[in-house]
Amino acid sequence: MPASLWPSVRCVSFLRPSDEPATAIGQLSRWLDADDPDHLLIETSGSTGRPKGVVLPRRAVLASVEASARRLGATGRWMLALPSSYVAGVQVIVRSLVAGHEPVVVDGLDLRRAMADDADVPTFVSLVPTQLHRIVGDPDQLAALARCHTVLVGGGGLDPSLRRRAEEAGVRVVATYGSSETAGGCVYDGLPLDGVGITIAADGRVRIGGPTLFSHYDDDPELTAQTLVDGWFLTSDAGRLDEDGRLQVLGRLDDVVISGGVKIPLAVVARRLREHRGVEQAEVFGVPDREWGQRLVAVLVGHAHDAELRDWISLEHPRSWAPREFRRVDSLPLLPNGKVDQQAIRASL
Repeated sequence: MPASLWPSVRCVSFLRPSDEPATAIGQLSRWLDADDPDHLLIETSGSTGRPKGVVLPRRAVLASVEASARRLGATGRWMLALPSSYVAGVQVIVRSLVAGHEPVVVDGLDLRRAMADDADVPTFVSLVPTQLHRIVGDPDQLAALARCHTVLVGGGGLDPSLRRRAEEAGVRVVATYGSSETAGGCVYDGLPLDGVGITIAADGRVRIGGPTLFSHYDDDPELTAQTLVDGWFLTSDAGRLDEDGRLQVLGRLDDVVISGGVKIPLAVVARRLREHRGVEQAEVFGVPDREWGQRLVAVLVGHAHDAELRDWISLEHPRSWAPREFRRVDSLPLLPNGKVDQQAIRASL
């Protein structure tokens, strides 16, 4: 969008969903009923950089809700286990309200209590991978989760081993990909929702088009013009389409480091580490190094030995991709929406 057109599209006022669930539910209920509603203003998490104010018209949010319901094959009551001020939480509330049901607020990730009033209405929930990991480790919570019609998992890469453990317990898992700019998840298990277009640019960047896109960034016409180009949202992610047309997200474009002259995708290395049975959580970063230019450092929760992890990586990827340093922590720092706080880890390195 050219900056010269900015005054004609900027909204006078916005609705900022509250981070208090009961208040947000009331706000969004009135917003759905309004004849001429304000656009939503959603703050991004800032997990990998400066938070941005994303402006979403109601038509984009409803387009996402309708396309999601068609893909899942059912509607019903949603459990709110995510912050209500972020786009994933907003979508949980709106999906439930549009289906005619008050969303159930999950306190302390206690699904057993939230499911206690379950009737014959299909129940759904959205989680981030960290939440799913915690639930899978609790048999009672996992049994409650298995009673849901579908569990959407987004906000980060879903490790195959974690998904497999959940599905073996009877949980119907759908991995989602999207962002605040796309009104939440718009790609389910690699396939775009109806009406959503996916292309891969020459530089490997994932581009998204369709009715779920945001209108602009608040008070940032320059960034809007750089990001919304010819009807496409230019993400910061690298990806590819496989032979079945499914999107495979390879990681952020800036998450590739050159170490000793070798290009290494950090997200791929981290994903491989998390597949090891001795690793619960892992993130990989590049830090300046006089000899190598950049050296890979893995920050992880787990007990596996360094040599074992290097061998594990080399079974599937070049040996040169293995981190030169492993730092073990009791837990990884999280943002309020459950995503790993990448900026905090980078600062500690």
